[in-house]
Amino acid sequence: MSDAAQSYERNWLRHPRLREAAQLIEHGQMGAASGTLRGFLKAHPGDAHALHLLGEIAYRQGRTDQALASWGQCVDIAPDFTPARHQYAAALLGAARADVALLHSDQLLKRDSRNPDYRALKARALEALDDYSAAADLWRGLLKEYPDRAYFWTCYGYVLRGLGMLPESIAACRKVIELDPASGSAWWNLADIKTFRFAEADIQQMEKQIANAELPAAGRACVHFALGKAHGDLKQYETSFGHYAKGNALRRLALPHDPDVLTAYVARSKLVFSEEFFRARSGRGCESPDPIFIVGMMRSGSTLVEQILSSHSQVEGTRELAEVAAASHHLQRFASKKGCDFPSILERVDAGVFCQLGERYLENTRVHRKLGRPYFIDKMGANFGHVGLIHLLLPNAKIVDVRRHPLACGFSIFSQYFPKGQNNTYKLADIGRNYRDYVELMAHFDRVLPARIHRVFYESLIAEPEAEIRRLLAYLGLPFEESCRDFHRTERTIATVSAEQVRSPIYHTALEHWRNYEPWLAPLKEVLGAVLDDYPAAPEFH
Repeated sequence: MSDAAQSYERNWLRHPRLREAAQLIEHGQMGAASGTLRGFLKAHPGDAHALHLLGEIAYRQGRTDQALASWGQCVDIAPDFTPARHQYAAALLGAARADVALLHSDQLLKRDSRNPDYRALKARALEALDDYSAAADLWRGLLKEYPDRAYFWTCYGYVLRGLGMLPESIAACRKVIELDPASGSAWWNLADIKTFRFAEADIQQMEKQIANAELPAAGRACVHFALGKAHGDLKQYETSFGHYAKGNALRRLALPHDPDVLTAYVARSKLVFSEEFFRARSGRGCESPDPIFIVGMMRSGSTLVEQILSSHSQVEGTRELAEVAAASHHLQRFASKKGCDFPSILERVDAGVFCQLGERYLENTRVHRKLGRPYFIDKMGANFGHVGLIHLLLPNAKIVDVRRHPLACGFSIFSQYFPKGQNNTYKLADIGRNYRDYVELMAHFDRVLPARIHRVFYESLIAEPEAEIRRLLAYLGLPFEESCRDFHRTERTIATVSAEQVRSPIYHTALEHWRNYEPWLAPLKEVLGAVLDDYPAAPEFH
């Protein structure tokens, strides 16, 4: 039984129908539980415990919006129902609504200021709002009281890394391993610090964990990725690739992914987003020029471009923001009700909706803008799939597409462990399909929205940084500033896997690293086809 259901049974679920619903939830009978609860609510309108259980059903079924609606109503009805508020706040945080989650964490702490779970929730919310210093202070306080909680050390280490405090971050990871040598995430967190090098004793300890048959698959995958990094640093590339392959295989088995979904979406987008389509909807969006969208594949150099731009006096770097995806999901739900698909639904949307969604984007991202600069960066790379929507909502926003050699980019993705999401990254053929679809979609927008998107090739940026920086700033309508060339001197929180690289001057050593693994990249090459052959140009797509 879940903790929530157990709590209900012990403390609140005095009515037998609510206890019955909790038991049905525990046994996975969500339809029956939902029917029981809805019947109960007809007789007892606004019952907070029934709403809480309905929220749990929706959350377990992946219907996050409905879960949040039920839990929000529950907390409004019963403000003192602290377990419900805690669950609600945690779900808000997971739904990228950290500002609201922070308000609820403060409400919880008013009732129990020393509760470690409430304090941890607040620290995570602060981190999501880029207040890493305040988050670090909270983790330090918690660790003084709970020095044996590995999870707290893990979170503390992550925040320290974002602050650029690498020795302290490494020490925190070491503490997790001391408490739990089988912690795969701790081993990977060390490997993910790209400047870190494992000692021989570390490799032996990781090999010992791999030999443990009881090590869970998720932890085993992490350790394989860490060993891939360790052996790669020793130039033992075949052994390194073997570990990466094993780690990826374990992840791929555990995660659903259908590469045809993106391919089909690209085909639909090419049909909908024509020159005529955009011409007919010109001027309907929000006119703000504030956002700068950096789009493209992961591991393409986007963090470097973000750091360069964030070093300009008129531009603020934020983080990978989920607001465009949220707008897309809103429209997808509307499309489903209309028996339509996305993006075809955009042909039927009223003119005012685009402006409203653009203004909502600006309002929801305002919490991340702390410096008062006129422009800000949204570095959600996956927004390449939403370029058409971005143009409709924010026609004056800038879009920068950062592109890297497909084999360099593809292998870098394959060698990177992603703790959640990114289901398309654990098979070379899937990565190749994703890259090919991305290039095809961007080539289409180059045709129907000429000069709308500025492209930065990572290799050109490394070879001629000042010339490429000047080209980029000219596209943005910004004057050149020396600080952009000296981007590594800019102090800011960086939460991505490239944090260490962009705190150093530009270097060339990573450009050809993928060639050490080329003998094993045949599945990636085969799927890429002409996209690889024609790089940096895009092939003709039909």
